Amino acid sequence: MTNPLAGLFRARQKEAARPALFARSTRLCGEYLAAQGATPAPARLTQAIGAFAVSLETPSADPFDALLQVGERALEAGGDGALRLALGVAETATLIRQRSKGAWRLHGLALDGLGRGEEALESYERHLSLRQNGAGAPEIARRVDTLRRRKACLDAAIALSPGADSPLHGLHGRPTASAAPEFAAHVRARVAEHGIADPGVRRLLKAYSTYRRLVERTGTPDPLLGGSTPIGVSGLRRLVAGRTVCLVSHGGNAAGNTAGNGLGAEIDGYDLVVRCDSFRIRAEDTGERTDLHAVSLRGETPWNGPVWTEPAGIRLVFGDPAAGWRRATRQRLVPGAQEHIGDASLRRPLTDPALLGEDSWETATTTAFTVLRLLDFLDVSPRLDLIGFGLPGRLRPREAEWVMDRATRVDDSKMRIALR
Repeated sequence: MTNPLAGLFRARQKEAARPALFARSTRLCGEYLAAQGATPAPARLTQAIGAFAVSLETPSADPFDALLQVGERALEAGGDGALRLALGVAETATLIRQRSKGAWRLHGLALDGLGRGEEALESYERHLSLRQNGAGAPEIARRVDTLRRRKACLDAAIALSPGADSPLHGLHGRPTASAAPEFAAHVRARVAEHGIADPGVRRLLKAYSTYRRLVERTGTPDPLLGGSTPIGVSGLRRLVAGRTVCLVSHGGNAAGNTAGNGLGAEIDGYDLVVRCDSFRIRAEDTGERTDLHAVSLRGETPWNGPVWTEPAGIRLVFGDPAAGWRRATRQRLVPGAQEHIGDASLRRPLTDPALLGEDSWETATTTAFTVLRLLDFLDVSPRLDLIGFGLPGRLRPREAEWVMDRATRVDDSKMRIALR
């Protein structure tokens, strides 16, 4: 016989546990803020934490919704610390309300952000199961599809390396932060051993490149990119294909190395004008257009740099690690300042095995050389020229040597080096 008081007793037990669970979340928020030290936490996250604290002291308020808002703002802030806060908040929320769709969604997104894809998949599926027929959650459905496709890429790579000693066998279930570098190292080793022309190596490279794109691109529009359209390698190739390209050097003065030369009209005559990092325009010398702006992230907190206000058709941001790249891109992009933004698959073209895969270059490679190598690698432009790079110091010695070894002609009168 069912005891009618049993359900009431369990409900009271859960209700009694709520204050302790909310207190746990308060502690997590405090630990996160304390860990920031002298660096201020993102304003929207700080406001959400404050609103959560107020809700705990307001009898008419529901702290649960405020708690979920803390998690959402932590996801938005990005970075390992904020993502761990989001996960801790989500874990608490799922204990408070085990059938909360929002809590399981937050749990999955936090795990996903931390690179724990297989665990995230379980949380996403729990979220979808709580929705009627799984409807109304296209964002989560896309993430589930992405994670399954990523797993399929790893399975395909494992099938190409069936030996028991293959390092790929232990990558399932590992955080992406450790699995992806080991996958990359395996690809490099296979390329070095068998050569890129080997059919098995080519299939492995295809699986790896797809895996990397799925790891570093969410597959969903990011509202924090200011309306810019993300592009990967294929998108950049389409935008560059068949167009003449000019990479312009800007030095320390107003017009850089092109000052006083009157090359502005000639520079603007190219189909695609590329500029790097910070620069100033003086139309008669530098030209007026910026069709592609490339910038490299430097320092330990690159997201604190100045925003990128220079209008550009395409903006490419180079940098590592991925979390810092994402945060800097979100914080420094200006809505409307660019039409296209390179996605994470383009953030480190020199060392990525899916692109150039060359580890021998210095980490502080100049932005100009990085974007030049990327454009040269794409090999879809009938003309690829550098203007203003003839003076020492514009490129590092080894970079300049690479350029001159491949130059088809040099025109000192116009400070032009042609690679096509």
